[in-house]
Amino acid sequence: MRAVFWWSAVMILYVYVGYPVLLALWAKLVGERRAIRGASPTRPAVSIVLAARNEADRLPARLDNLLSLEYPAADRQIIVISDGSTDRTAEVLASYGSRIDVVILPPRGKAAALNAGVARARHDILVFADARQTFAANALLALTAPFADPNVGGVTGELVLGCESTGGRRHGTDRRATNRAGSPDRRGHLASAIAEGVGVYWRYEKTIRRLESAVGSTLGATGAIYAMRRSLWRPLPEEALLDDVLAPMRVVLAGQRVIFDEQATAFDYTSRDSSAETRRKIRTLAGNVQILWLEPRLLVPIVNPVWIQYFSHKVGRLLVPYALLALLAANIALVQQHLFFMMALAAQCALYLLAGYGAWIEQRAVHA
Repeated sequence: MRAVFWWSAVMILYVYVGYPVLLALWAKLVGERRAIRGASPTRPAVSIVLAARNEADRLPARLDNLLSLEYPAADRQIIVISDGSTDRTAEVLASYGSRIDVVILPPRGKAAALNAGVARARHDILVFADARQTFAANALLALTAPFADPNVGGVTGELVLGCESTGGRRHGTDRRATNRAGSPDRRGHLASAIAEGVGVYWRYEKTIRRLESAVGSTLGATGAIYAMRRSLWRPLPEEALLDDVLAPMRVVLAGQRVIFDEQATAFDYTSRDSSAETRRKIRTLAGNVQILWLEPRLLVPIVNPVWIQYFSHKVGRLLVPYALLALLAANIALVQQHLFFMMALAAQCALYLLAGYGAWIEQRAVHA
């Protein structure tokens, strides 16, 4: 049982602490050799692909944002796919006339919508975007610049959440509810805490992506802002959950790099409740399991050039829940053998109780 305890503990610590430290050291050794090479005086023509379902309220602002970007209009194609929308989406899209290309589909899911959008694309660089976020004015310029290096097959930008820079309450992304007296209520404080917690985790994730990019390739992209060479695109299975991981990893398997460029910026806001964030994480975990089924080549070291990173980051995260269960079970069995194991069990129980208490507080605030 001691072996189970220590192996589980070491694995958890490696995935969340040891791996980032390893990446940081690795980046110092090879980062300069993997720097982007090449420069181009012109910008490549791009096709922006945006899938939407019942986004009539968001689309006008989003399309205006894309049309106003600092990029030659002649080199920019905007394709919007309406995936079975039943609201005014078609009417909104029609109002933009020839400035955008429109694809109307029955409800088939995002993967099928992206496949249809790519089929309509006219240019060599594909840029993928979502309806909710917005791009910085120079986002396309930054996102396409690395393609001057022939070894770069994909680029993911940086998604800045509202709570990251100045704090959710000051940035306007955490619109706290108020009671009749005008003071913030418990829901507002809770939403702020959730948003700031998500922001901390997202900054941690972006640090890992930045380091992975420095040593080779990132292991996915930010779905709100990423680009790839059309020649490397392969149609997605319609059941695919994570296009922003599957498509970039296929680029890596083809021998090209996918890099993280923080100059290409998109803006978003954080979820106001943990249930939405929990659903997102469950979908992400399910999608990462699915990718192993769709692309088993990722498990083969001689085929996957980022095998070490993939196992440490993606597969390791999938194994952590089982390691936590094994750690708890082994700790219970060892609790009478040494004071250390008694303290370790107390710490685990305290953490789980705090997590449960936090969930209970949120449920009370939601139903209050």
